[in-house]
Amino acid sequence: MKESNDSMTRGRFVAGAVVLPALAGLLLAETTTARAGGSKAQFKYQSTPSHGQQCSQCRFFKPGSSASANGTCSVVDGAISPKGWCTAFSHK
Repeated sequence: MKESNDSMTRGRFVAGAVVLPALAGLLLAETTTARAGGSKAQFKYQSTPSHGQQCSQCRFFKPGSSASANGTCSVVDGAISPKGWCTAFSHK
């Protein structure tokens, strides 16, 4: 009996059964990592700039109600000074 080209072979099934869950796991891990926040101690947060870098220049910083007000960070938990700095710093 001859198989049609449209039918799924055992090899395709096994490849799909292994690859698709692995890709889904990677996607979920990336999403979880992006949303995860860490402690100030974990990222060595300090309320003063370091080597000319400060939170207000970082892509993860979300400003407060004014330029000098504390804001938040998508990486570090808690109130964040615009003049602060941590090891997650990434220039805008």
